Amino acid sequence: MRLRNISGARDMIAESSLVVHEPEKVKGKWKEIFKNDHPLRIEIGMGKGKFIHELAEKTPEVNYIGIEKYSSVLLRALQKMEENPLPNLLFIRMDAEDIGEVFDREEVDRIYLNFSDPWPKDRHAKRRLPSRAFLERYDRFLKKEGVLEFKTDNRELFDFALGELPEAGWKALQVTYDLHNDGEMKEGNIMTEYEEKFSSKGNPICKYIIKRA
Repeated sequence: MRLRNISGARDMIAESSLVVHEPEKVKGKWKEIFKNDHPLRIEIGMGKGKFIHELAEKTPEVNYIGIEKYSSVLLRALQKMEENPLPNLLFIRMDAEDIGEVFDREEVDRIYLNFSDPWPKDRHAKRRLPSRAFLERYDRFLKKEGVLEFKTDNRELFDFALGELPEAGWKALQVTYDLHNDGEMKEGNIMTEYEEKFSSKGNPICKYIIKRA
């Protein structure tokens, strides 16, 4: 489903006022960017932006930042915003490995990871967004009582993610291996593009909500 190499995508993103350029210069100043003191929540690897756009529309009292590495994918999220502008949603084009450079300590109160790249080879484990290496990064800017929500249809990645928690010093608050049939956890669930695709094929969706132990 990922779109790549749309001609001119980078130029269009560079010209967009909805994208925060040089976000490392905004570290610790996100309230000034949004011009309010609302809570800040981020989605890392947002794809075409369906999830975070719907979430921002439903909760205008919260500020959101969608982070995406691929220009051609981010462009689709920008198009959604042009059709339905929201004052509480902005975007960053960046690699998740640099996430610690753009948010200050306790600046973010919730992190969303949705259908992240599984990086199936063992030698790439540190690149997985729910890995202990990334949990250490999140720990630097997530509020003390902040939570992280992770959804995937990849059972191996989910089991890996759960196994990382004790070593990383995090704990699971809620866990399900079949989100859409879990009465409590499916309440208010917003589906991503991938979630719609995979669940329509009968793939069970796994989800956890975690916080520091």
